[in-house]
Amino acid sequence: MNAVLVISGRDNVATALEPLEAGRTIAVRDASVLVAEPIARGHKVALRAIRAGDAVIKYGSPIGTASCDIAPGTHVHTHNVASGRGRGDLGAPSPRRSDEVAKAGRLAEPVE
Repeated sequence: MNAVLVISGRDNVATALEPLEAGRTIAVRDASVLVAEPIARGHKVALRAIRAGDAVIKYGSPIGTASCDIAPGTHVHTHNVASGRGRGDLGAPSPRRSDEVAKAGRLAEPVE
């Protein structure tokens, strides 16, 4: 079993499928990453350097912005990632879930 999950070649983080101890080398596609600090199962580890202000990409999609420089092999979590999801203080309205479902496709009208 792989120690981490990476879905997209765009990803700059991987999700730990088991606890990762510092000093362990993990293989990701055709590269390897040295784990710099303990990473808990389910948490993210940086696959490459991520500069402050850059998007953190997981499963091919941005999940937040690096709030500081993040070195390869380090823990990526709320202490170094800022997320705009669900924040009302950023001035941009966030769509309601029902609106998203409606845009994705409406249910067919009932047949009488």
